[in-house]
Amino acid sequence: MNFKIHFRTFETVFIYFINILQAIKEFHVSLYQALVLLLFNQHNDLSYKDIQEQTKIQPAELQRTLQSLACGKIRLLNKKPISKDINADDRFTLNTSFEHKLIRIKINQVQLKETPEENSSTTERVVQDRHYQVDAAIVRIMKTRKTLSHAQLISEVFSQLKFPLSTAVIKTRIESLLEREYMKRSADNANIYEYVA
Repeated sequence: MNFKIHFRTFETVFIYFINILQAIKEFHVSLYQALVLLLFNQHNDLSYKDIQEQTKIQPAELQRTLQSLACGKIRLLNKKPISKDINADDRFTLNTSFEHKLIRIKINQVQLKETPEENSSTTERVVQDRHYQVDAAIVRIMKTRKTLSHAQLISEVFSQLKFPLSTAVIKTRIESLLEREYMKRSADNANIYEYVA
């Protein structure tokens, strides 16, 4: 089994796989997948540790790569023991009985699950971005209307923004804009806002 590698773009690597029946298959794989597959030109059997030492791929990325090659729908590698998880004591061999009806095959990279810390970080960024969007919508509305009642302002903000939003969030953003003097309460009626130019 030999792999012939051709670089076409920065992100995609094409590898030609020659199987026992001399049928040529073209695989579209990532750079990390190509590095792992090329190791099997010199070795029939490799451990997880061997692959990591020779490729110098970070552990999390190597697990994703090996999972896509040995545990996905298209399995170019056999893994022992057979499971969906990649462990440090796993061993890998080339799948010599690989068959597929297509000539060109794309092997997708497995997506990593977000950790709770990353999830909370993402949520915080989304909330912060939405605060800016709410602020911008309020300022746009007030700039065009000059004076507006509290109920009208909230109604217009809801109509302008396309993401789910609570009235409480809009109220806090209005208070923030009042503190920063983008607008002010009317001297006659505290329920009316005036735009400050």
